[in-house]
Amino acid sequence: MKGWIEYLQKIRKVLLFCLICVVVFGTVLFLYDIPLEPLIYGTAVCAVLGAIALVLGHHAYMVKKENLLYIKENTQVNLSKLSPPANGNEELYQEMLRELDGERKRLENSKSIFFTQLTDYYTMWVHQIKTPIAAARLLLTADAGGTQEVLGELFKIEQYVEMVLGYLRTEDISSDMEFRRYSLDGIIREQIHKFARIFVGKKLALEYDGTEEIVLTDSKWLGFVIGQVLSNSLKYTREGKIRIYMEDNRPHTLVIEDTGIGVRKEDLPRVFEKGFTGYNGREEGRSTGIGLYLSAKIMKKLGHEISMESEPGKGTRVYLFLGRKALEMY
Repeated sequence: MKGWIEYLQKIRKVLLFCLICVVVFGTVLFLYDIPLEPLIYGTAVCAVLGAIALVLGHHAYMVKKENLLYIKENTQVNLSKLSPPANGNEELYQEMLRELDGERKRLENSKSIFFTQLTDYYTMWVHQIKTPIAAARLLLTADAGGTQEVLGELFKIEQYVEMVLGYLRTEDISSDMEFRRYSLDGIIREQIHKFARIFVGKKLALEYDGTEEIVLTDSKWLGFVIGQVLSNSLKYTREGKIRIYMEDNRPHTLVIEDTGIGVRKEDLPRVFEKGFTGYNGREEGRSTGIGLYLSAKIMKKLGHEISMESEPGKGTRVYLFLGRKALEMY
């Protein structure tokens, strides 16, 4: 009964129009003194046909309603369950539903991919972080006075934790950015101070004379990138030095150069790909393939650029372009 009430309310304007037509024709026939028998007969025929139309219309209405309720309760259902559109408006509505459903599927697929990648990364991260934890435990149980070594292993743990936090936050990094004009020197020195113990422990020299460069950026995220590049340089440099300077021939470009083992020519085009460790990463067994990927992703969000030049056995130069692209964003 409820369905009939809904349907009659839906077509009430049509019913009202039909009733008005009957009244008008009845009035005209009455004024012209025409017998009412034809009117009554015609009305009866129309009433029978109208009743049949009402039943068929009500059935179609209920079928459409049941399909819509089924789609509402089952969000994964295929929209092919929709009844054929009755008019142009319904066709537009169905097209909008299909576009929204496509967007929903795209977002679900993206979310699924992200969680799959997240699981893979956490699995790798857990294995990586076990190494410094185990090393610290051995140093402590050995009681050999290896305080510096323990602190070094703890620093590695901090770096791995910072890496995984950075990985999670970069999925929605735009909401966490605050662009201002910063002294590049302050950002660099903060990262140098963070890695000072590693420089001392590995007996590596550092050359940095300071810079007066002012850059429009987010200091936290740019610092994260500089820290990742320094971490890579320290990881793959066994002797020699690391230089940090502004490139004379490339305005607004910071260079971090090391005398490490370098990167093979065939690996260079892929160093910023997610999960790519290259020959060095496989040989050393300490690379997650995430640091440079995050750095490239963050630099793009900041409006900056990052690139690399390297030669095996001679070292690596990483270029951080911090100039005009960032200024154009603001």
